[in-house]
Amino acid sequence: MNFFLEMLKVIGLSFYYLLESLVFLIVPKRKKNVEGEIVLITGAGSGIGRLLSVKFARLGATLVLWDINQEGLKETSRLAKENGAVRVQSYICDCSKRQEVYRVADQVKKEVGDVSILINNAGIVTGKRFIESPDSLVEKTMEVNIMAHFWTYKAFLPAMMASNHGHLVSIASSAGLIGVNRLTDYCASKFAATGFAESISLEMRDLGKTGIKTTIVCPYFINTGMFDGCKTKWPRLLPILEPEYVAEKIVTAIRQNQEILILPRSLYFFFALKKGSSYP
Repeated sequence: MNFFLEMLKVIGLSFYYLLESLVFLIVPKRKKNVEGEIVLITGAGSGIGRLLSVKFARLGATLVLWDINQEGLKETSRLAKENGAVRVQSYICDCSKRQEVYRVADQVKKEVGDVSILINNAGIVTGKRFIESPDSLVEKTMEVNIMAHFWTYKAFLPAMMASNHGHLVSIASSAGLIGVNRLTDYCASKFAATGFAESISLEMRDLGKTGIKTTIVCPYFINTGMFDGCKTKWPRLLPILEPEYVAEKIVTAIRQNQEILILPRSLYFFFALKKGSSYP
């Protein structure tokens, strides 16, 4: 009897979410106002981090920018101010070092306030075959791409929980959904980041913290220099993505409280196909 009731529940929820998706194809979701929110972006000194900083500046958010590149941070801060940022604070922070994350996080709380939108964007890639990947680079990939998420969440999530208000954003990758050749350490770190973010989302719901939203971003290769030399076998189905396009989609997903964003949209099909055929 319990199994029958559970099946009815699953079917009902599936129908509901399918209907909801069809409705939102016609009527777009409302976008929440982020004016006055304190937005922390890791890896803000270049690439997607810089573009996100500029876009949130235009929306009136207070920006907290982290990176290990001081010159890159200065340039991002300048661009953010030129685009209307009310307040910009930048900090040199090596996200791979737990104590440094905690130290700089305490500094942010004292100097700016409680972060309400946390965007874990910092990431690195080795791009070598597994056997050729130096141990030190494998460890660094895991430290930056996933362990840093643990430390930033530990630092900023308690305040969000206390106020039942906030948004946690993980810039993962399509390589966190499907394994990719020559990216073993990168895929492992991004699979971990995706699983971590999903678990936190479920934990927040279980605790009744419905005011804390989560967004997982899984894009294909982005033309930021990080994946120089990468080619796509199917450029029409899986094109190398332009940074401006990706950044705009990320901001929209955050403002619409979208739980997962996969880019390009064709990857939803490939992911579903894999899930249906990978296991006997």
